[in-house]
Amino acid sequence: MSSQVVEHLQRNVVVKEDLPLTSSYESAMEALSSLITSKKRGDGSTVGGKHGKLERMTIYLKILSLEKDIEGLKIIHVAGTKGKGSTCTFCEAILRECGFRTGLFTSPHLIDVRERIRINGLEISENKFLQYFWNCWYQLEENMTEELPMPPFFQFIILLAFKVFICEQVDVAIVEVGLGGKRDSTNVIKEPIVCGITSLGMDHVETLGNTLGQIASHKAGILKPHVPAFVAPQLSEAMDVIQEVALGLMVPLEVATPLDSTKMVGKLRLSGDHQFINAGLAISLSKCWLQRTGNWEKLFGTQDILADKLPGAFYRGLSTAYLSGRAEIVYDTSSKSFNSSKVSEGSTGALVFYLDGAHSPESMEVCGRWFSTAVKENETSTCSIIKDKEQVWSNDYLEHTEEVATITKQILLFNCMEVRDPQVLLSRLLSTCASSGTHFSKALFVPSMSTHSRVTSAASAITADSLRRDLAWQFDLQRLWEKLIHGKEVDYVIDKESMMDAAAVLPHEFLYEDASNCGPVGNHFACSAVIPSLPLAITWLRDCVKANPSVRIQVLVTGSLHLVGDVLKLLRK
Repeated sequence: MSSQVVEHLQRNVVVKEDLPLTSSYESAMEALSSLITSKKRGDGSTVGGKHGKLERMTIYLKILSLEKDIEGLKIIHVAGTKGKGSTCTFCEAILRECGFRTGLFTSPHLIDVRERIRINGLEISENKFLQYFWNCWYQLEENMTEELPMPPFFQFIILLAFKVFICEQVDVAIVEVGLGGKRDSTNVIKEPIVCGITSLGMDHVETLGNTLGQIASHKAGILKPHVPAFVAPQLSEAMDVIQEVALGLMVPLEVATPLDSTKMVGKLRLSGDHQFINAGLAISLSKCWLQRTGNWEKLFGTQDILADKLPGAFYRGLSTAYLSGRAEIVYDTSSKSFNSSKVSEGSTGALVFYLDGAHSPESMEVCGRWFSTAVKENETSTCSIIKDKEQVWSNDYLEHTEEVATITKQILLFNCMEVRDPQVLLSRLLSTCASSGTHFSKALFVPSMSTHSRVTSAASAITADSLRRDLAWQFDLQRLWEKLIHGKEVDYVIDKESMMDAAAVLPHEFLYEDASNCGPVGNHFACSAVIPSLPLAITWLRDCVKANPSVRIQVLVTGSLHLVGDVLKLLRK
């Protein structure tokens, strides 16, 4: 891209100078919120005008004078059901370690919308975000007509990402597909350097189809004529479709070999065995990008690109790549009652959150395996310091130390969107954990704090409205959980007022209540509870560990990336 083009773009950048930065940033969030056209999460956006989605995207690019410059971005384009964000993050870290200026676009964000657009691994600053945001906003607003409305939220964000990547002169842009592939707004990318498809599974069936083959057809829609593509190992139903599409477009297609953990120098920072599949795909994509851009030979000379041993930059990237909310462990620093003087830093804590945004049946199974492994590693690291032998009480671990006996409780904190099938998600999680010997003492069902219709930032206040939610869905989840636990239908009539009152004043004793006391009579459940808001749930968990110095609580937060983001936001406040 020419320096004249960059200067022209930068001259046209505008920011609201009359407002303090934070205020101006909140104004941008309000403007973004106005672009959300779907009524609730999971619904497709409804946009007026005569143009189709991709045709509209092409027009927007022309308005922003980006249609020619986007062709100069050396893009890695990645679709898939599971592991898209992780694969993109691995690619970004590898190529940054190779010395390139990187741009990374992923979705969704957990706390702040700037997480979606990163330069050299870092969120762009609020100041830069505002400059590029208002520049795009004003240009698009000036060209609005009845036939061409403002772009909906996701389209605006990907347009903004392209603007940022071009103005910031990145060497490589790694772009994660939003939903599907064929009709996704990112599919205005016409000439990527290489394409990738991660593991496929049954998700977004209401949009992509209810068979793996139909879903694979959408994902393969990002493949471009003669452009190399790599795919993670797939079930034959999906692989057959991808291969057929590739053949029709004369795409050189290869199945990426998962990274061999025994040959990894160092350790992947992203946890879980499934990450070796994502890492293997990222290695293939990064190698291909380096080769096709003429940089492999410049950097690594005659080193064989097919050799098992990778360049050091690859290992550094793989071991430092990080994506929040995916198999993430957070030790709550607010609870100080647990005596950890004899425990190495970071190995234990009175209240530990295990966060994973799994929301499909396949990812829920992966999440269950990761959680079971992680809590056992935590027990091992703690017990290596404990001198007396461990005993087991039902689902809880009693560990005797010279000073205090520690009871460990595993708790599930769960919510999911109503378009998901919670029976499939929860049963897959329960069976996976049980097969590894991990059992939940309690399950807490809470509404998410974030709302679909409002974009917030890390600094946004928690409003009263975000804490007042209809809990009918959470009670449905509780009923389903009790059915799965007890193996029979739980039939009860919800007295909303009394249930809300009970949920708001959940006693500490509930944590220790024996499951044998559980029964639908009188709406009394010892295995689960509905809590009206997430802040109340976090406060209850914190109060439990403060009230009893002998308890350690390990909380799995899953079912929704939005729930995970809300928990992280509360823990960081």
